[in-house]
Amino acid sequence: MHTMWKGSISFGLVNIPIKLHAATEDKDIKFRSLHKKCHTPIKYQKICPSCEEEVNVDDIVKGYEVTKGKFIEIEEEELKQLEAEKGEKAVEIIDFIQLSEIDPIYFNRSYYMSPDGGGSKAYGLLRKALTESQKAGIAKIIIRSKEQLAVIRVFEETLLMETIHFPDEVRKASEVPNVPASNEVSKKEIDTAILLIDQLTTPFEPEKYQDEYRSKILELIEQKQNGQDLVTAKTVKPTEKMTDLMAALQASIDRSKPEKKVTKRKKTTKKTAEAK
Repeated sequence: MHTMWKGSISFGLVNIPIKLHAATEDKDIKFRSLHKKCHTPIKYQKICPSCEEEVNVDDIVKGYEVTKGKFIEIEEEELKQLEAEKGEKAVEIIDFIQLSEIDPIYFNRSYYMSPDGGGSKAYGLLRKALTESQKAGIAKIIIRSKEQLAVIRVFEETLLMETIHFPDEVRKASEVPNVPASNEVSKKEIDTAILLIDQLTTPFEPEKYQDEYRSKILELIEQKQNGQDLVTAKTVKPTEKMTDLMAALQASIDRSKPEKKVTKRKKTTKKTAEAK
């Protein structure tokens, strides 16, 4: 399993060197955008609309827009300095809570945690303590230049870290428009709905839920492939900025040569010729 982050986690005076591994993966089917005319994959470029030229990665800087068209430029070194001050590779558990106290709306992404460099005993200690206390730890971590709030809990004998949203990142439910009042249904309707819910209630078995739409797309792709329903992209010729390297060098040499002055020859007169 690929290691995406290395650092340490601490609670009190206990320090555990760890590695992070993505616990989930995106299995969406990826499509390329092709030019309908020749089936060549579309190329996306970063173009400056003012200079009307393509911009390379080295020519791009970060800017925060304070007013329309006015920006504060932030250097990468300034951001790295802030990360260093926070301790980029450190995860500190700041509180312990009951996991049931966190509403699922706060959860973001999940990461498995594995011990690193002799941290197995301390890793096992934290795992056992969380299991027996039935608690979860609240910690802060910086991942990809962003400070994240996280929950650390046990999942199938493995420490699991789940990043959660900060409170100001969760929009208020009270701002959702057109939500009906809770007193618009009768007692009979509620009882009937609860009866239906009870009839459909079952233990949660994640294996029985499948992405049927993705399966149908894969079947469609396989059918087309078996039927050789394939299109071929047109070969793209490399663009030449100069027709030839030697021609470019020769052009540079010719341009650097000093211009020759054209001198007018004196006309030879008859008298001058006889004098000679």
